[in-house]
Amino acid sequence: MNVGWIGLGKLGAPCALALQHLAGHDVLGYDLDRARVERMFSKGGDYGEQGLADLIDRGPLKLAHTVGEVVAHADVVFVAVQTPHAPAYGGETPAPWERRDFEYGFLVQAVRDVCRAAAEQAKPITLVVVSTALPGTCNKHLRGLLNAHVTLVYSPLFIAMGTTIADFLQPEFVLMGADRPEHLDPVVEVYERLHGRPLFKTSIESAELIKVAYNTVISAKVVIGNTIMEICEKTGADCDEVIDALSLATDRVISPKYLRGGMGDGGACHPRDLIAMSWLAERLELSYDLLGQMTHAREAQSGWLADLTVRWADQTGLPVCILGKAYKPESALTAGSPALLLAHQLGERGHKVIHKDIFVDGEFDRPDEPRVYVIGTKHSIHATCRFAPGSVVLDPHGYMPDQQGVIVIRVGRKR
Repeated sequence: MNVGWIGLGKLGAPCALALQHLAGHDVLGYDLDRARVERMFSKGGDYGEQGLADLIDRGPLKLAHTVGEVVAHADVVFVAVQTPHAPAYGGETPAPWERRDFEYGFLVQAVRDVCRAAAEQAKPITLVVVSTALPGTCNKHLRGLLNAHVTLVYSPLFIAMGTTIADFLQPEFVLMGADRPEHLDPVVEVYERLHGRPLFKTSIESAELIKVAYNTVISAKVVIGNTIMEICEKTGADCDEVIDALSLATDRVISPKYLRGGMGDGGACHPRDLIAMSWLAERLELSYDLLGQMTHAREAQSGWLADLTVRWADQTGLPVCILGKAYKPESALTAGSPALLLAHQLGERGHKVIHKDIFVDGEFDRPDEPRVYVIGTKHSIHATCRFAPGSVVLDPHGYMPDQQGVIVIRVGRKR
């Protein structure tokens, strides 16, 4: 099938390449910043996306100069442009009290351009919006742009940077929303060539809510896991034992994934999705803004870890060093990173923090000076480090081994 893909960022480009090389579709891509995309392809996707370099080696993605070229080429056009928040809402610092919806300017412009080109060419196409949006967004911002040549489908993806290709190839399910079931047939054909995973077909409004609800439930599990960790740290219980027991309750608790003591959630989606859903709660006058409180819980739990770090720094007189800036192990991805939030909070508490990450900074300085070290990212290399005698290592993840002459605190776990 002839496929168009608009929006070739760190999520969109791997998906477009997978459709081309692994599903055999004829894909034509477009991005406003063509030079950035070409640089990414020329460098083999060097930001830690598993499997991306192999797909690039199979052959480049064809790039269009205009949206009109994409429409002329494609039967199905995917729009995967960003729907950002302002940087203050990214999760690397405490969120402002004022809530915000996502910014839909890029999405509206992309859909407008596709619809205009389809009308000019009298070309029937299926327009698949992938971008994250709150429920009601397609009706409010996009439906008025449609014309007789364009059929709208909302089909967001459950993918994450660093594992985009694996997530795209083996999703738990594929979510598709449309006004009429037959509108989904071309999109089903696209995905049938890629995998045989279950399809969940619903309305556009339900699909919009399912996407953000999925992300916020994951955030809730992280908050619960870290609440259990804090309780265990203060009572002497072991949070891994508690979670391992809860994980056996598959009928009621469901899955142990993400339900684990550690750092807060991070990434370009989860912190900001909570904020957008909190904004929606205000607009809908919900009886209680649970999701807004979860945003504060994430920040408060990080603040508690900052306080714990300060106590050890004051007790020992040692400087503080955070190992890891990324939110995901073995990657350089820092959007919404809880390690950056922790560094910000320690700065607010008057501590100048040394902050290092081998994947982000490109080099690794051995921890050969006595410091209070906080393991901000669960990079595997940290577990192999030999820390200078007299150091204190605070490990929220619970994976650091004991070392002679070093105080290792696996937070919320039995000593």
